[in-house]
Amino acid sequence: MGENTPMDEFCGSTFWDANQTWWTTDPDFTPCFEQTVLVWTPCAFLWLFILIDFWYLKASLDRNIPWNKLSIGKVLFNVGLIVITALDLIMAFVKKGESNIPIYAVDIWTPIIKLATFAILLIFIPLNRKYGVQTSGCQFLFWLLMVIFSIPRCRTEARMHQERRDIINSQEATPHDFSWETYQFCSFFIFFTFTVFMLIFNCFADQLPRQTKYKRGPKEIPELSASFLSRITYSWFDKMALKGYRNPLEEKDLWDLRPQDSCKEVMPTFAYYWNKNVRKNYRRMAVGQETKAQFSNGKVSFENPQKNGKKKGMASIMPPIYKSFGGIFLFGSFFKLITDILTFAQPQVLSLIIGYVEDYQKAPQPEWKGIMYSILLFVLASAQTFILAQYFHRMFIVGLRIRTALINCIYRKALRISNAARKSSTVGEIVNLMAVDAQRFMDLTTYLNMLWSAPLQIALALYFLWQQLGPSVLAGLAVMIIMIPLNGFIASRIKTYQIRQMKYKDERVKLMNEVLSGIKVLKLYAWEPSFEKQVLDIRDKEIATLRATAYLNASTSFLWSCAPFLVSLVTFATYVLSNEANQLSVSKVFVSLSLFDIMKLPLSVMPMLMVDIAETQVSVQRINKFLNSEELDPDNVQHDSSKPHPMSIENGHFSWGDEDEMTLKNINMEVRKHNLVAIVGTVGSGKSSVIQAFLGEMEKISGTVNTVGKMAYVPQQAWIQNATVRDNILFGKSYDRKRYNQVIDACALRTDIEILSAGDRTEIGEKGINLSGGQKQRISLARAVYSNADIYLLDDPLSAVDAHVGKHIFEEVIGPKGMLAKKTRILVTHGITFLPQADNIYVMKLGEISESGTYSELLRNRGAFADFLMQHLQEGEAEEEEIDQIKRQLSQTDPALVAPFEKAILLARTESLSDSISVTSADSLMGGSLRRRKMRQNSYDSAASAASLKKKQENEGKLIETEKSQTGGVDFSVYKHYIKSVGIFLSVATLVLNFVFQAFQIGSNLWLTQWSNDKEVEHDTGKRNMYLGVYGAFGFGQVLSRYLSGLALALGGLHCSLEVFNKLINMVLKWPMELFDTTPLGRILSRFAKDIDTVDNVMPQIVSQFLSTCYSVLATIVVISISTPIFLAVIVPIAFVYYFAQRFYVATSRQLMRLESVSRSPIYSHFGETVTGVSTIRAYAVEERFIEESDEKVDKNQVCKYPSLIANRWLAVRLEMVGNLIILFASLFAVLGGQTNPGLVGLSVSYALQVTQTLNWLVRMSSDIETNIVSVERIKEYGETKQEAPWVLESDKQRPKNWPEGGRVEFKDFQVRYREGLDLVLRGVTFNISGGEKVGIVGRTGAGKSSLTLALFRIIESAGGKIMIDGIDIATMGLHMLRSRLTIIPQDPVLFSGSLRSNLDPFEIKTDDEIWKALELSHLKTFAKSLAAGLNHEISEGGENLSVGQRQLVCLARALLRKTKVLVLDEATAAVDLETDDLIQKTIRSEFKECTVLTIAHRLNTILDSDKVIVLDKGQITEFASPNELLSNPNSAFYSMAKDANLV
Repeated sequence: MGENTPMDEFCGSTFWDANQTWWTTDPDFTPCFEQTVLVWTPCAFLWLFILIDFWYLKASLDRNIPWNKLSIGKVLFNVGLIVITALDLIMAFVKKGESNIPIYAVDIWTPIIKLATFAILLIFIPLNRKYGVQTSGCQFLFWLLMVIFSIPRCRTEARMHQERRDIINSQEATPHDFSWETYQFCSFFIFFTFTVFMLIFNCFADQLPRQTKYKRGPKEIPELSASFLSRITYSWFDKMALKGYRNPLEEKDLWDLRPQDSCKEVMPTFAYYWNKNVRKNYRRMAVGQETKAQFSNGKVSFENPQKNGKKKGMASIMPPIYKSFGGIFLFGSFFKLITDILTFAQPQVLSLIIGYVEDYQKAPQPEWKGIMYSILLFVLASAQTFILAQYFHRMFIVGLRIRTALINCIYRKALRISNAARKSSTVGEIVNLMAVDAQRFMDLTTYLNMLWSAPLQIALALYFLWQQLGPSVLAGLAVMIIMIPLNGFIASRIKTYQIRQMKYKDERVKLMNEVLSGIKVLKLYAWEPSFEKQVLDIRDKEIATLRATAYLNASTSFLWSCAPFLVSLVTFATYVLSNEANQLSVSKVFVSLSLFDIMKLPLSVMPMLMVDIAETQVSVQRINKFLNSEELDPDNVQHDSSKPHPMSIENGHFSWGDEDEMTLKNINMEVRKHNLVAIVGTVGSGKSSVIQAFLGEMEKISGTVNTVGKMAYVPQQAWIQNATVRDNILFGKSYDRKRYNQVIDACALRTDIEILSAGDRTEIGEKGINLSGGQKQRISLARAVYSNADIYLLDDPLSAVDAHVGKHIFEEVIGPKGMLAKKTRILVTHGITFLPQADNIYVMKLGEISESGTYSELLRNRGAFADFLMQHLQEGEAEEEEIDQIKRQLSQTDPALVAPFEKAILLARTESLSDSISVTSADSLMGGSLRRRKMRQNSYDSAASAASLKKKQENEGKLIETEKSQTGGVDFSVYKHYIKSVGIFLSVATLVLNFVFQAFQIGSNLWLTQWSNDKEVEHDTGKRNMYLGVYGAFGFGQVLSRYLSGLALALGGLHCSLEVFNKLINMVLKWPMELFDTTPLGRILSRFAKDIDTVDNVMPQIVSQFLSTCYSVLATIVVISISTPIFLAVIVPIAFVYYFAQRFYVATSRQLMRLESVSRSPIYSHFGETVTGVSTIRAYAVEERFIEESDEKVDKNQVCKYPSLIANRWLAVRLEMVGNLIILFASLFAVLGGQTNPGLVGLSVSYALQVTQTLNWLVRMSSDIETNIVSVERIKEYGETKQEAPWVLESDKQRPKNWPEGGRVEFKDFQVRYREGLDLVLRGVTFNISGGEKVGIVGRTGAGKSSLTLALFRIIESAGGKIMIDGIDIATMGLHMLRSRLTIIPQDPVLFSGSLRSNLDPFEIKTDDEIWKALELSHLKTFAKSLAAGLNHEISEGGENLSVGQRQLVCLARALLRKTKVLVLDEATAAVDLETDDLIQKTIRSEFKECTVLTIAHRLNTILDSDKVIVLDKGQITEFASPNELLSNPNSAFYSMAKDANLV
């Protein structure tokens, strides 16, 4: 021994003796080392990391854990340890003082350090209780280290005790005083026992806290109260895994969300930073308004970037994201750093193992070293496993929170975005921001740390490689560096293609959305082929970009898989060729190979990461653009209560956001309190715009708008939510039975509700699909009345209802005696019946108010209003009493008007007489409106509602079938279907080529082993070159087979995309109408968007990764078994464990994924619904409630998402442990099995080192395949649904070209039902209509009027009997043949985005002249001429940029263009003012003179001049004769209806 070191002085004995510890077959530490380093290390660890514990105390949301056995036990044992340590200190003074043994520093300092440490732990026990922290990782690790580090001392103490006993027992005369040593022996073992107990206590978590910020329910997630041990091994998830394995998980099995991930916790932080960022980016006009994220009872408000003055730049979402979620992210990054460092320890240990095997023959090292190396390798790998799992877990949480924040941010913005900004993007695109772009972030967070981790790993690898191979490494590095720009170039190309593909996808989804929304009209017109072609054209462009991307992807994956090989080839070649002396030794080869392997991952991730970042960049820009878009200016409308009237506009000029187009000019309007003000005017004169101006929805260019009080708004097109009828009426208000019933009666909804299958609990489909127009309108009105506001804006609420119902509603609701009599109200109307009761009337013309005043004032002016009135009267629309009333008013106000008035009436009478009817009394003609007794609904009722009348459905009131999330495994047939779609040849080629690739790889590695073991190479350059050449050849084989397999797969994927999509669209368009009624649009759309996207982009990648991982796991097992055959014995149990972990995982994970995707669509459909109904939501000021609903839906989605992420971690930890066992056994067997070939050992251990990740990937990929193949399954399911009859039949070709020539229609005992299992709607209807006859169809709701027309078009197929047209049974012809030869003017005018021309003539078969002629006849010519683009005028989605009346006229123009022998008129004149109505009627009378016309009537005046009238009741014809005949028979039902309507 040399000089004494300071440590030796400190202990009074040797501190470190290498001979005792290392160079021996029986290793041990010195007592001094045991009492200093081994005690201080755990204490230092605790002092270093105790800060984290303080942070947890601060961040805890809970308080006050009750005392329990566990915490009392902890305190007792902790106090015990303090007592023992204090005793040690005292005894050191006492004992040593007595026996004159020198006191060393170690006897004083070690107990003091221990005392301080135990004291702080003791303080933490009550602190953790008080702040509700249930477990502490730092403390657990401290006790674990304490126990492990005390084990060597146990051995030492026991040995020394034995030695002492030997001395005492031997008969030596000198008595020894061993009292101090004996004391130390006893105190240490008591200390050790206590430490072990403390460790056991720390394995468990404390009880639940008493006070929690959020209520903790029975379904609370176990993670919150799991112990540290359970958290790092994820054993708290076991229950769920087991449950999911036994039977498929359902929603009720899931846990509640962790409060910290809920919107309530995430949003405020994000909003705070977003607002700060907005303020930074937009210079404030007024300085000093520093606001926090405002919390009013947990509401979060985002600031509007636009209102804050001049723009410096866009406010970006990035800074708020960094600031809100950066903390956890950095914590996760710290874990990543540790694992990166641990990764590099493995090759070092590998070289020690190879050294051990090499020495085996010359001078064998002691066996314990070999075992220690193997165990060391295992411990390193396991530590990495646990830390990596925590890292990924943290990243996923960050990703989830970012997604939550973005979705909510986008949702809140959508409620405030201005109309102009909303028009610039369609609903589909806005929903995509949520569905696609916010999701991108989540996918990226996991890999973002690679940005610094990858360069770090590469640098470390190079450093260690340099030590092995010197400068030759640079050659290999050069190859890698050349690869990077190459890949960068390819990546940028891929990105451009991807943006292009996104664009096409948006277009395609938007078009599909329209096609599906208007599918009924497409079917009636037989227009599907034209639209299918449009969709497929876009799809072709999309496929072209996909093809380019596929080639590029194949080349990148090829470059990356060759890179590692090329690098090692170049490096080794340079190494051996650069200097004769350089020889490859086994340890050099394998350490270098495993280092190259470590480099492989960061190098291959880098370009992918670049692409991902680029894509996310695009997403960020899209989201930023949206979040920075203009919002409605809250100052558009003032709420100044000092103004005399509750509503007023002064000098208002308004536009719809296009500065140049002024929609309203010089508007001056005031509405006095409790008054009813009517606005009248022709179609497109700006009536609805005035209402929008009051709502603040229009851009105010100048002037002031003022409203005081709560608003209610009834839009012209009712906006109905996908909820029950009652929810739609209550609209978030509490249920007050008395008021509710009053409202329902006043709005004439009682009978409708009685008819519905589950009363007012009936669910209404998306966009109110199972309600008729009138019902929707009345529900919308009821919502307004129930809301009990101060101001009512009614935009033509009576348009879609019968006159009788209209009158009832006016009297009960709107008029001076109605429920709203004490409210301030504006009514836009087309009817003049109610005008005398209005307090004031404004007449609109071309966006200006042409005149205003009371009814009598306006009549006196003889201005626009008088014309409007005359025009109206000439239609013979008004009722007798009404005319008398007008006469009375006239004679009072302006006798001069009476004469022209009488003349107008006379004219109207004679005209309608000459229209070929002579009715006994001409007077009766004037009683225009047909009053039906209980007719509370217009006749048109969509298929679904009539079906629901007929049959109380089993699940009362559920119309929309809930989306099936399939349970259990995916059927093998789905895989077969996928493989078939890819193509058998390409599938087999891929498999074979992958196999060849692996074979080459193993070959080249075995060849390397051979080379490095060959001792002759040193002297024989020829032999060396031969080795090098063959190695190169192996490499070339790898490169080639890899490229081909990549290509085969890419082409297969494309082929599949083509097949699958074409089949899907083909099948869906051929669905019968009933399927569209019961399947929500969003669900069909998600097949076309999400699932097709999966097949296009996700499947090919996953399949290729799955194949390569699968093969490399096999390769590993083969290689290890070659070098240590005994390994095969272990592989069976390991495989068993692996299989179980995998089965448990896949069952649970797959079901969780399914639940997650089912819970995801409501977020988007609710969002879509909000975007459509945003003006209603804003008018009622219920944005907050909608925001809450959206938050709930997001949280519900997280509830499914979080466990599925945990399932991944749960699996990873278990599988990687399996992999670590493989490492352990591969190295142990190599060390113990007496294996003499160091090359093979190196090969097998280095393969084993890779296997952990690969195993994990394999399961992940196989389950990914299962989860994503679900998309294929869902598409396949839609492709196998019921189809309607064929579109085109061979026999059609023999039919006459101009069938139907005569237009004879006969029904023979015809029966029909809507769906299987429902009652008949028409029960044996028989009648004959000769060619050219005009027939009116009347009947009460549900009598089967619409069913008749739907049956004529075979939208619903007959259940018995037949329909003949011109003697041909329509059931025998192709649907398109039939539908294209009939014409219908449907009730709801549906337009598609595209040019005006494509809306009239989608097949482009008509000439311009024909189209202009049709436009002229439908009175649209002047409008079309006024458009800059004429016929090519772009119509926006759903025809939003035309007024409802204009849309109706476009539908008329369509009918005129087709001009077939049979015309069905589904009384469509509801939304049209009287003038237009008159035009339509005239046009139909003149243009369709020769044709058979079937009219479903709402108002009798439209059918009194028809040749025949059909009266339907309960699906049977009760009367069929001419109107005169029926009117002359007082017992007829028609007569009684007419009587009700004051007709007779």
